[in-house]
Amino acid sequence: MEALKIKKLFTLEQTIAAQLFQEAEFPWEILPKIREFIVKLGNTLPEEEYEKRGENIWVAKSAKVAESAYLNGPLIIGKNAEIRHCAFIRGSAIVGEGAVVGNSTELKNVILFNGVQVPHYNYVGDSILGYKSHMGAGSITSNVKSDKSLVVIHGVETPIETGLKKMGAILGDHVEVGCNSVLNPGTVIGSNTNVYPLSMVRGFVPADSIYKKQGETVKKRA
Repeated sequence: MEALKIKKLFTLEQTIAAQLFQEAEFPWEILPKIREFIVKLGNTLPEEEYEKRGENIWVAKSAKVAESAYLNGPLIIGKNAEIRHCAFIRGSAIVGEGAVVGNSTELKNVILFNGVQVPHYNYVGDSILGYKSHMGAGSITSNVKSDKSLVVIHGVETPIETGLKKMGAILGDHVEVGCNSVLNPGTVIGSNTNVYPLSMVRGFVPADSIYKKQGETVKKRA
């Protein structure tokens, strides 16, 4: 359980949403609160650094946003972030400073910490991506179980009931997800872990590991 706590997964100095995380113990607890938090925070952002574009959309003046990108609020796009051609942000999203949201990538109810990259054909929904985590081309989060039951986190001593119907993946700081991987509902990946391409990931993956396939995870060498 300790490895799943916010303090073990993230560097809170690397997100504008630090206050929201400080109000919880486990990261999935804040997923239902993202929308309300963005509206509250957005109205406090300095006008000299952020411009308001439509209802509840705040974009840093230093960010680069392609004309073809779709932005829906509530949304905060941080300083020096890059929103590329045909990105689709459906709302309830925080895009951290220096983050990249790429071609045909879709975001919904997410927090991307600073330096996160989801640059090519990614779907990220009801998820949190830690500082400088990266999702390879075509990798996605699956956020609803096929039977529509509530999400349970496996791979720990005792399965954890989240009480959520929608939960994608939680990636700690510096996680690398290989191309065309699927992160199933309730996936939690510890910091500094690599996931092989074409992986199907389910449950908890420890920090400082290499995930090769289901049932085969090895510790990184020092």
